[in-house]
Amino acid sequence: MRRLSRLAGLLAALLLLAGCQREPTLWQQESYVFGTRVQITTADVPESVARPAVAAALADLDRWHVRLHAWRDDSELTRINRALAAGQPVDTDSEVLGLLRQAQDISARADGLFNPAIGQLVALWGFHADSFAPVRPEPGALARLLASAPSMADVQFDGQRVSSRNRAVSFDLGGMAKGWALDRVADRLRQAGVKSALINIGGNILALGSKGDTPWKVGLQAPRDNQAMAVIVLHDGEALGTSGDYQRYFELDGVRYCHLIDPRNGSAACQRQAATVLVEPGPDAGLRSDVASKPLFFAPRADIARLAGRFAIRDVLLVEADGHTWLSPAMQPRVQWLQRPAQVDVLTGFTAAPT
Repeated sequence: MRRLSRLAGLLAALLLLAGCQREPTLWQQESYVFGTRVQITTADVPESVARPAVAAALADLDRWHVRLHAWRDDSELTRINRALAAGQPVDTDSEVLGLLRQAQDISARADGLFNPAIGQLVALWGFHADSFAPVRPEPGALARLLASAPSMADVQFDGQRVSSRNRAVSFDLGGMAKGWALDRVADRLRQAGVKSALINIGGNILALGSKGDTPWKVGLQAPRDNQAMAVIVLHDGEALGTSGDYQRYFELDGVRYCHLIDPRNGSAACQRQAATVLVEPGPDAGLRSDVASKPLFFAPRADIARLAGRFAIRDVLLVEADGHTWLSPAMQPRVQWLQRPAQVDVLTGFTAAPT
């Protein structure tokens, strides 16, 4: 699926800002996977190196898009979900098995606020579709599914075999697949000799090296006007991720319902506009930038520092439903405002940013 696409509600836009430093030679290619736009930009990398490296990375993304799709009939994830719904164990390969094991571990660390076992709940809200109607689930069906309480704790692994004691378990890895893929694309580019690149998978962004003589800069979208509200500098190996109510949503009777379903109560009515995390370099920086923003999107502010700490994250930005914006102490100096919100305050419970 190599095609350009306009990403509605693009979470973070690449800012190719001119400065007084030497302008690097940039090479860029785009694609469309995981229901979103992918953009890979290299800096000062010969096209003879960049082109095949990026092409191989995009081919990997195409393959993962099919294998990890939550509602395509031919996906590996759908095959697994059908077996679990029938009460049957199912074997899978090491790649998917490893991802499911990671999902279980992350869910346990997130106090259940990250729950990839609620695929049926996402489907009930109509978000297992490329386009969806503004319709709330039938209350009885929603209540029955919530009563079954599917969770990653219901999943067992035995070698290559996956099983569940709860037939309501249905995997939807949309909350982690982009970040998981981000780390693997970064590894492939590094192995191919690409030392400087910015990888953007639907707003989950990871930086390699720098943009010539300066660090990479990305724009952070204002949730309600589709413009960049701030610029954040990304250093080598850092990753940025946002969960927001402005990417896949519908409005009904004055209420916005988004694809981020609260695992505690099954509600798609969002109480927060966005949660953004900035992750330090590491082998799983992309994954953590994706998954950690999910529990922070749902959690009360009093729990933000504690939950962020479980993912070794100190840099957090929240935009509440009324636009009130909160930053952790470490995040404050990383944000360069373009449109400063009317209310900006500091989150408590974090250690102070280093000086």
